[in-house]
Amino acid sequence: MPKVLLVKMSSLGDVVHTLPAVTEAAMNIPGLQLDWVIEEAFAEIPTWHPAVNKVISVALRRWRKNPYEALKSGEWAGFGEKLKSDYDLVIDAQGLLKSALIAKKVGAEVVGFDRTSVREPLASAFYQRRYSVARQMHAVERTRELFAQGLGYAKSGPPDYGLRIDAAESEETGPTVMFLHGTTWFTKHWPESFWSDLALRCREAGYSVWAAWGNNEEKARAERLEVSAGVRVLPRMPLKGIAEHIARAQAIVTVDTGLGHLAAALAKPTIALYGPTNPSLTGIYGAQQASLSSSYHCAPCMRKHCRYEVLGEKFDYPPCWYELSPEVVWGRLRQIMPSAETSTMRKS
Repeated sequence: MPKVLLVKMSSLGDVVHTLPAVTEAAMNIPGLQLDWVIEEAFAEIPTWHPAVNKVISVALRRWRKNPYEALKSGEWAGFGEKLKSDYDLVIDAQGLLKSALIAKKVGAEVVGFDRTSVREPLASAFYQRRYSVARQMHAVERTRELFAQGLGYAKSGPPDYGLRIDAAESEETGPTVMFLHGTTWFTKHWPESFWSDLALRCREAGYSVWAAWGNNEEKARAERLEVSAGVRVLPRMPLKGIAEHIARAQAIVTVDTGLGHLAAALAKPTIALYGPTNPSLTGIYGAQQASLSSSYHCAPCMRKHCRYEVLGEKFDYPPCWYELSPEVVWGRLRQIMPSAETSTMRKS
């Protein structure tokens, strides 16, 4: 029985992008035993996949803030002990120096991207087998290709994320659209007034609208949308709870955020909005997905701060969002999601 250790620690989107490779490997290698090293914040995600045997959580993000405490507490030593097993192979699907060092620590043969394919070329020096994978491929397909070459089978068919998540129970019986409005950079935020306008359009069409949140700023925005457009503010919940509510919704609207990738993995009709960022290599990926990108002259700039802000111009939101109006998003959303009447009939 082949025993493989996967190293893919973060981020949320990167972790989700790895799931189809795990599904395909399990289908092609009978009896595969696959363990996964992953950051503690995302450690529950691999447990939702039936092909993952054991999850080994790591806390590099937390340990970096206080390395002495990590050593003193024994956490680092304890993590090293968990890596001591008779693995036949280690796959570093992250391609960073930190992931390569952890893969090397296991003591088994390590495979990964070659220096022309990897994110940090120095990482490839720690691999015994290196594979060339085109950087122009989407991240999902790049990881599938690495697994296929490393484990000796041919990649084929559409991606299957393989997640097993039950839909959340809800007192609401009607169809629902879920807004994933929280993200990191200021430039990646779709304007709040646009969210309000879209929510009103959804409600007029017979949909309830949910807004998830993960911090105080996102909660405050959701509460303002509750006042302006009748959005239901979901309670704060762990990642699995959010996944269960995504599974319950009929459609998702998301900005460029990790939770959007989770919606794609659960095969929910999803609209993802990209102003300053580019979805071609790392955007949502799968069935019933639609990425809407700005074609503004400077997009995608991949900047946390808008160039016009730097030049001292005043605006409420980056101008790359002008083209992705609520009307445009609503028109595309209606194309990919079932009608409210159809959704209600299916539930009755």
